[in-house]
Amino acid sequence: MRYFLLVLSAMALASPASAKTIYYGSRAGMEVTIVKKSGINTSHASILTKHTRQNAIGFCRDYVGKVTEDCIAKELKTPLHLEITADCKAGKFTTFYGANMLFQGRSPDGSATDYVITDTDENVVLDGSGASGYDYTLEQFKALCPNRVK
Repeated sequence: MRYFLLVLSAMALASPASAKTIYYGSRAGMEVTIVKKSGINTSHASILTKHTRQNAIGFCRDYVGKVTEDCIAKELKTPLHLEITADCKAGKFTTFYGANMLFQGRSPDGSATDYVITDTDENVVLDGSGASGYDYTLEQFKALCPNRVK
């Protein structure tokens, strides 16, 4: 019986660690847990996530540097759209912040970024800086439409 409980405990600890996550922001620990993927690489790609307590603990530990109940609660209140979607053929997609984006393929030689991504709500091309959110926005598109990013 003791062996069974030990194995059960180990399985419970291993399950969350093996869950896939995706970044919603540029800071360490800004991740949500993937619940379901559908239509990847199609005109109806979707990734559904949840913002878990474990995600919040990771942010508090890795970015804030201190795990407290206040930090966890504040992080869990981050306003996010928990589903991102894409029309991979058209390059249109949404982010966890609800922004509408357009993936336009490879950047011209000499550009600061590998790919051109435009925030169509703001009519701004992401410039590759941390402030533009280029890295995590590209990763979200890659997760939805991996065949478009090579």
